[in-house]
Amino acid sequence: MDKRELRLKMKKTLKGIDHVKKQQDENRIYRNLFSHDNWKTSDIIGVTISVGFEIDTTPIIEQAWKEAKTVVVPKCQSRDKTMTFYTLEDFNQLENSFYGLKEPNTDVTEAISPSFIQWLIVPGLIFDRRGYRIGHGGGYYDRFLAKHVLSTVSICMPEQLVESIPNDKFDLPVDFLITPDDVLFTK
Repeated sequence: MDKRELRLKMKKTLKGIDHVKKQQDENRIYRNLFSHDNWKTSDIIGVTISVGFEIDTTPIIEQAWKEAKTVVVPKCQSRDKTMTFYTLEDFNQLENSFYGLKEPNTDVTEAISPSFIQWLIVPGLIFDRRGYRIGHGGGYYDRFLAKHVLSTVSICMPEQLVESIPNDKFDLPVDFLITPDDVLFTK
């Protein structure tokens, strides 16, 4: 199966997860994330705004604000497939963008240098225990991480974790992988 087929299969699987089970698994993921040393010591957290079947990042953002952390979220530039992170202080600072995504309104948010991000939560659809991931296919995070060395983590449902996924020489694994039951150090 190629990456495109794997993405389609995983999206179908994720959409089919029972709502109650999903919420229970998400709550366990949040507990594991918030108890991690990197969470505790990081003042600036990078995270995407989730949509649809993805793990809900709203509680992550709210917990960060509650702990007086700075939250930064990406704005994608489709012309060159790059990302810029902007501070997010309120959900009203988001606007609708392409593919139904919510991104920061650059008129009311401030761009931040990637070097200030202390822990970046990297999204994905499929993960293996080595920290490799298959994302949604745009390559935004792959390009971003190739240029910026950051401490990274991904969060995933048990259904998203597989033994091995195909990876290219340019693919970079995340440092940590957090599931409802485990915190895996992948390096």
